Amino acid sequence: MDKGILIEYADMKEEIKDLRRRIEKIQKELDKLHGQIVVDSVSCGKKGKKPLGTVKITGRPVGVISRKEQLLKKRTRRLEELEEELLEMTIQVEEYIESIEKSELRIIFRLYFLDDLSYPKVADQMNKMFPKRRIRYTDENIKKKIQRYFENVPQCPDKK
Repeated sequence: MDKGILIEYADMKEEIKDLRRRIEKIQKELDKLHGQIVVDSVSCGKKGKKPLGTVKITGRPVGVISRKEQLLKKRTRRLEELEEELLEMTIQVEEYIESIEKSELRIIFRLYFLDDLSYPKVADQMNKMFPKRRIRYTDENIKKKIQRYFENVPQCPDKK
């Protein structure tokens, strides 16, 4: 296991957010289409160049609605698949973080990768956890700790 799992985990979380946003957009479009009525007028035929009469036809855009519903079902299934994969990947990420020797780094990694906090928020949480620390945590401090860990760690900590 290497840092690639952390990167893939973060990417998958963003992909799921994007897919949820797209599903929500389709749902809004469908709600709008269900309330929409389409009106058209057609001629009943012609006698020479004169129309015999016109008829007004009203209805719902069934074709568009059915295509949107199919797309919604497809994306919902994809979202469920991705969420299952994310659960499995979360376990792998937790195992990777548990393999880190220093407790401080494990906490930082959990806050940054699992809880999805930014560097300043991680620093704030760490300062709350360790209020008596002589040098306070900063966003740059957190960023450097993560970077240094990846520079110094062997690619596969499991294989020693």
